Amino acid sequence: MKLINIGFGNMVNASRLVAIVSPESAPIKRIIQDCKERGTLIDATHGRRTRAVIITDCGHVILTYLQSETVANRLNDVDDELDIITEEDDENER
Repeated sequence: MKLINIGFGNMVNASRLVAIVSPESAPIKRIIQDCKERGTLIDATHGRRTRAVIITDCGHVILTYLQSETVANRLNDVDDELDIITEEDDENER
């Protein structure tokens, strides 16, 4: 399991992410409101402005103060690490 830092020491399981979106559009605002009512909203902004919304495969929605590009870059860095580890494991097996 690889974790992505989404700010203030909060982590998200990289394999559970479905989308990282901007909070500005009306459909995303509706999704946030629906999740708040259902109790599946996780606010990891620590009182700061929401700059990205993370949607998971289990229906939870996570708010973060980081920009979506920053979260995506951190996700790509995790994927690159996984590729390197897999290549090293393959070489060790030979």
